[in-house]
Amino acid sequence: MTDAPPSTLLADQTAYAEAVQLALDAAAAYYGDGTSTLDDDAYDRLVRGIEAYEDEHPEEVLPTSPTGKVAGGAVVGDVPHAVPMLSLDNVFGAGQLADWAASLERRLGRPVAAWSVEPKLDGLAISARYRHGRLVRLVTRGDGAAGEDVSHAIGTVVGLPSRLAEPVTVELRGEVLMTASQFEEACAKRRAHDGTTFANPRSAAAGTLRAQDRPYVCELTFFGYGALPYPDDVSETAEWLRGLPHSEVMAWVAGQGVQTTAATSVAGIVAETLEGVRERVEEIAAVRPELPFGIDGIVIKCDLAGDQAQAGFSSRAPRWAVAYKLPATEKITKLVGVEWNTGRTGVIAPRAVLEPVELDGSVVTYATLHNASDIARRGLMLGDSVTVYKAGDVIPRVEAPVVHLRTGDERPIEIPKVCPTCGDAIDASQERWRCVRGRACRTIASIGYAAGRDQLDIEGLAENRILQLLNAGLIADFADLFFLTREQVLGLERMGETSTDNLLAAIERAKAQPLSRVFCALGVRGTGRSMSRRIARHFGSMDAIRAADAGAIEAVEGIGPKKSPAVVAELAELAPLIDKLVAAGVTMTEPGWTPPAAPVVTVVTGVDGGDGGEAPATSGDASGLPLAGMSVVVTGSMSGALESLTRNQMNELIERAGGRSSSGVSAKTSLLVAGEKAGSKRAKAESLGVRIVGPEEFAGLVGPFL
Repeated sequence: MTDAPPSTLLADQTAYAEAVQLALDAAAAYYGDGTSTLDDDAYDRLVRGIEAYEDEHPEEVLPTSPTGKVAGGAVVGDVPHAVPMLSLDNVFGAGQLADWAASLERRLGRPVAAWSVEPKLDGLAISARYRHGRLVRLVTRGDGAAGEDVSHAIGTVVGLPSRLAEPVTVELRGEVLMTASQFEEACAKRRAHDGTTFANPRSAAAGTLRAQDRPYVCELTFFGYGALPYPDDVSETAEWLRGLPHSEVMAWVAGQGVQTTAATSVAGIVAETLEGVRERVEEIAAVRPELPFGIDGIVIKCDLAGDQAQAGFSSRAPRWAVAYKLPATEKITKLVGVEWNTGRTGVIAPRAVLEPVELDGSVVTYATLHNASDIARRGLMLGDSVTVYKAGDVIPRVEAPVVHLRTGDERPIEIPKVCPTCGDAIDASQERWRCVRGRACRTIASIGYAAGRDQLDIEGLAENRILQLLNAGLIADFADLFFLTREQVLGLERMGETSTDNLLAAIERAKAQPLSRVFCALGVRGTGRSMSRRIARHFGSMDAIRAADAGAIEAVEGIGPKKSPAVVAELAELAPLIDKLVAAGVTMTEPGWTPPAAPVVTVVTGVDGGDGGEAPATSGDASGLPLAGMSVVVTGSMSGALESLTRNQMNELIERAGGRSSSGVSAKTSLLVAGEKAGSKRAKAESLGVRIVGPEEFAGLVGPFL
């Protein structure tokens, strides 16, 4: 079985020669200052096309071809490597992985004893040379035989200590990259300096590592992936290292105080079978969107030193290791337009219109932009080549312009002077602009959100029905729904007695929804389902929430000092709507909960209206409840008594039972509820020693609250 990754088709010798030069130029730019005319995926496709042409026309292979060469043959260094720093061959998919493993085992004449499986970090390979435990030199990979001395970067790389725990002479190899937070900080420094920004973390790291004359310093991060003694070192430590399995080498590296991926959710493991390798590949790929640093694949290698020695090397790569490439999550395309839309709360948000580009299995035409200030910070212009990525592997977003690809034809993005929906004025006093009419600008969307399944759950209130009610003058906001009469609804077109009675019954049931859902229905900016539940649990009643000042709101976990004043201001703005809800008899308390007499510190999860993350908190009194003080994660398909519950209903159940719901497993997680196909979260929980229960056992724990 083989997988067939896409490649650039080359029609003739001229196209082949042009492709070779393009690949060489792109590699030289990337390994030179971190810029390139091609993104990773486009470069990989181009090289595969060159390889395919050379396989069919071996007599036409050019000496400058990037195939079979480290760094595509584009880099020449001046500091020799005692042991060559080679590239890795690639596989694309489970079929090619199986073919590669079978070929390796045929070469060995036996099965591989153990496989090491680690993330392939998206950065630059580096050699860190230590003498008697002290860091003395940093050298890039270069062409594999020699690299560039970048020792000037010593002291700016997190995870690479100036001294090891032991006074050993050794060469550490690893990857230098920028984490997401380091990239944001680097972009801010560059904008302040010259008004431009970096295209992506990879190019930012490449340029930063080599820069010596910048007036500002950008921090980098190192992750070690190997260690080897100098060839002439005959010490006991050197001989011991040479014979260690790779997994034990990495444990020793971490023990020296060097950062490795061991403390991350993509820590390297040893698998005894290829099936175990494939399972770990799937687990790493699944958590890729949550990582604070980039990976573009998974490295699979023989763990035992004896297997590695027997397999040997080709001219450019070890035969005992391979890179399993993952689909690209970042591409370069053109920004052809910007659309401005008004959301249900009146927030005015821009949307990028792109030249269609395939990104991680789907064609992307639109991407999220944050606000006018963000457009200015990123220095975006119409016609720019821009880097596009998928946030959380779902939502496409524009990261930055690729400044070195500008032609001079780019144009400024026109910023609206009035609301694009209703034409009224814009309130630009905050970073997120808003129509001065607020929710009234998008009344249908606001009412539809309030009536949604996870808020008031008013079945039968579709958008066309809301429009009927608005056009008839029967409602102006969702609170007016509770004052509708049977005669009024019957008078609407296509509303018979049965449909009228069903709708009014659904509205009546909505009055009994708990405070958390009512608060969520208000749509306060910066809050969502999780935050609404936390606010309701903390205060216990709408009266207490409305009486709270910014300091009191800030005490709710995950809100913080920046968001709390905005929440207070918006609650004041919503006062007439809340008053109508009170008059209609809508529930304004959280059943079974009262505000705490004093703050109770617990481990909690979720910030900014989401369902993930962890933060210290105060909450209502949950003592005596089965999940009191516990952080609970749910994964996989539920069964039995939990089978019909949505994930939001599961979160509500956890919180009724005194716990805190979270979407991510960490050392602070108390309990994982693992259903069928639990996947990577179960594996991580097992590695951290987190208690794991099935749906049936969990249902027994929280039975009275179901």
